[in-house]
Amino acid sequence: MGYELLRSNRNYRLILSSSVVANLGDGVVAVAMPWLATLLTRDPMMIAAVAMAGRLPWFLFALPAGVWTDRVDRRLLMIRADAVRLALMLGVVGLTLSIPVSPIAPGSEIGLMATLAAIAFLLASAEVVRDNAAQTVLPSIVARESLERANGQMWSAEQVMGRFVGPPLAGVLIAAGIAVPFGVNTATLSLSIGIVWLITLPVQSPAESKRFWPALREGLAWMRDNPVILRLAVMLGVINAIAVGGLTILVLYAQEVLHLDATGYGLLLTCAAAGGVLGGLFAPEVARRIGMRASLIAALSSFVLLHALLGLCSSAPLAGLAMFLEAAGGMLWNVVTVSYRQRLIPDHLLGRVNSVYRFFAWGAMPFGALGTGALVSALEPVTGRPTALHAPYLLGAVVCSGLLLYGARRLRFVA
Repeated sequence: MGYELLRSNRNYRLILSSSVVANLGDGVVAVAMPWLATLLTRDPMMIAAVAMAGRLPWFLFALPAGVWTDRVDRRLLMIRADAVRLALMLGVVGLTLSIPVSPIAPGSEIGLMATLAAIAFLLASAEVVRDNAAQTVLPSIVARESLERANGQMWSAEQVMGRFVGPPLAGVLIAAGIAVPFGVNTATLSLSIGIVWLITLPVQSPAESKRFWPALREGLAWMRDNPVILRLAVMLGVINAIAVGGLTILVLYAQEVLHLDATGYGLLLTCAAAGGVLGGLFAPEVARRIGMRASLIAALSSFVLLHALLGLCSSAPLAGLAMFLEAAGGMLWNVVTVSYRQRLIPDHLLGRVNSVYRFFAWGAMPFGALGTGALVSALEPVTGRPTALHAPYLLGAVVCSGLLLYGARRLRFVA
């Protein structure tokens, strides 16, 4: 059935191809950006500040992005957002070429980190618009009964390129020069824009002639009247805050606790990618066999395991195993919940309700990033650097355990 979807649906082939190309570049940058930050400073708060800047737009712009998505051609919105990202990535290339080869003069790293944080903020702002539009496009080109399979295929492909191929490739590219991976991303963004241009969507009725706030309130009201969706959004917000906090400090954890170089760090992320690929491929069948509720409980259990292993151990193989299992669980959560949402939300409200969901689910991420940096900085003088780097994962294990108990008691779905 999956191959039939690829064969028979041109628009689906195009959007899948665009996602594959774009995620290859994103996977390269996911390693190169934090690595660039560590070349400028070893201060966890400065590194966390860049990570926060890259997540803050989800808090600031997720809600207005939904209104924009429902008012305009979603395909053109994706193209324009990627064009902005392309221009900003060229700016990152220029920044990397300006960094001196010799050690950076004391104090000058502050200006460079501030510039990097500003670029990260603008990149993420464009990504908020692009991702919200992209997620609302799929129900327009894929039949409702095929959404789980289409989402599973798409996210598996994204995992292959963004976390399986991209990270180890980034390690090789960084060795050739820190500007090289960002240059590669400019090429992938350019190709992605060209592919999206070829997509043809059904005519979207420009229904929303309402003013901005009344239109937004319509999406908020729909979410309020559907408490299961709201509960999932808030739970995911807590999960994402913890996860982004862990990812923020992971580059230092990998270097100083696991003693990995850039290639090793990329391979660590590749372990997560492998779990994500398998999770995306098998999630539709798992959800069909055990149901939505049991699938989400299994996903929450994997989040507890990841944080417990990283918090209690200092082994690269165990870290890789933990990231593999967590990514598989995360993909199961995404395939189940996003397909459920896409099927349930009316198309004319999809952009706005999706943005409200993402406001709760992604808006907490910048605070998770900054909080993790503050936690490590506060604990380091008291406990020492290695213990301080373990602490965010121990805290994550406790919080995810609480979510697991909550989910077991409160998650109920009407068939």
